[in-house]
Amino acid sequence: MMSKKFFQGGQHWVWLNAGAISISILMVVGLLLLIAYRGLIHFWPADVQTFTFEVDGQQELVLGEIHSHEIDTQDGAEREQYLLKVGNRDMYGIDFRWVDLKNLQSTSTNEEVTVVERHEWGNVYGFVKTVNYDGKVYEGDFDALAKVVDRATDLHEQIREIEKDDIGSINYDIEQLRLEERRLEIEGNLTPEAKADIEQRRQDRKKDFAEFQKQLDELYSQIKRDSAVFELVDGRTINVAANNMVRAFQPNKMNALEKTGHYFSKLGEFIFDEPREANTEGGVFPAIFGTVMMVLLMSVVVTPLGVIAAVYMREYAKQGPLTRTIRIAVNNLAGVPSIVYGVFGLGFFVYFLGGSIDDLFYPEVKPAPMFGTPGLIWASLTLALLTLPVVIVSTEEGLSRIPKSIREGSLALGATKFETLWKTVLPMASPAMMTGLILAVARAAGEVAPLMLVGVVKLAPTLPLDGNAPFLHLERKFMHLGFHIYDVGFQSPNVEAARPLVYATALLLVLIIILLNVAAIKIRNNLREKYKALEQ
Repeated sequence: MMSKKFFQGGQHWVWLNAGAISISILMVVGLLLLIAYRGLIHFWPADVQTFTFEVDGQQELVLGEIHSHEIDTQDGAEREQYLLKVGNRDMYGIDFRWVDLKNLQSTSTNEEVTVVERHEWGNVYGFVKTVNYDGKVYEGDFDALAKVVDRATDLHEQIREIEKDDIGSINYDIEQLRLEERRLEIEGNLTPEAKADIEQRRQDRKKDFAEFQKQLDELYSQIKRDSAVFELVDGRTINVAANNMVRAFQPNKMNALEKTGHYFSKLGEFIFDEPREANTEGGVFPAIFGTVMMVLLMSVVVTPLGVIAAVYMREYAKQGPLTRTIRIAVNNLAGVPSIVYGVFGLGFFVYFLGGSIDDLFYPEVKPAPMFGTPGLIWASLTLALLTLPVVIVSTEEGLSRIPKSIREGSLALGATKFETLWKTVLPMASPAMMTGLILAVARAAGEVAPLMLVGVVKLAPTLPLDGNAPFLHLERKFMHLGFHIYDVGFQSPNVEAARPLVYATALLLVLIIILLNVAAIKIRNNLREKYKALEQ
């Protein structure tokens, strides 16, 4: 009787829904914890051990850190093995190797083991043999190696500043002068005086370029001065030039405080630095910047468009078969695969609209297109189109919840329909608009497929925002965290090295989406509180 009453009362649906929601929340939290653990542990300096194996009567020494542990079954017997990160790719040809633990004889830890991160060829695992610093040779001196790395880092910063900022600005100006000359030539206004003026400005910039190039040559000669020789565990030696060093440390000698400092240093590099080694090392700052910039531009475009469309359909359009058909079409647009939007964006925005802009306003850039090629503006517009149905539907629902008495009261006081809409209805519906924007941001930030066609690249040489007028370059290609995950995780030749970065980047993308959503939710809640009295 109790069970019959229980089912007839419909309580089983309540419990079923509650259970499904609980399981969903647990799965989401579990997934985030897994991503966070696998991603954040990557930056902790692990101990480097010497493993002694015996294979076919031959003893072999392997120096490396344990990357993962696995037990599999082969011919009915369990086999336990380690995946070791052994580095020295230029010597071994690989960064990682599997070792069978049945062949393991012993392990040992040497405090003198040194790890050197390099700009190319990954890490070095070995022992400091000699250090060439400032014309002197130091035998096994790690402190001298630290000085070499500090000096190389400082010189790298100076080189980077000259190459990216100073010389980059000069190259940009020279290109603008070329376009200006070409534009005057097309318009028939390239007089000898104008040509001489452009040539004079070009020569001035070339003089500046020669000056910076001279400084650059001097810095490159300085950074190649120092070097260090390391002895590998098999007795071979490897010479590392200072210009290839990023940092050097001895993980087995570091205490907990030093390891913590190293951890946050690596974490800061990951967030604020640029990628290197085919995106498998270094940071993801250009991808963070591109993702946030694209989402903000998308929000600026999609919000007014979605609100205007919803207001027209709800407040002004005659409610009939045509309006209902349009409303159904808008709802169906939300289910169109995102890659279709990408193909549309490539055809309409890039080739048609961008090509037309080049023809009309920038004929001097031909044959290389300026706006007629994938870029930030077209990616933002494509995603604005993709998320437009979400904003329209949400805004319409918000407008439908405004009581009719509010409109009638405003009209009765002498306000026009537009004044009623602008000063009363829209402010009261603003929380619903923000809800639509939150959903749009969440979807846009995670989309990858359409972006691959309309603007995202593996590595962008410059950011869309810099110090060259007009400062915001909407036509430039950009990096995106979602595409970075795809590229590093599935296109990288060094999968094992890239895997932790995939987790870390995925966590970062989730955190950025949460941050953007929290900001929008905060605004929505403030608006809801502000207009709460009108709803009562």
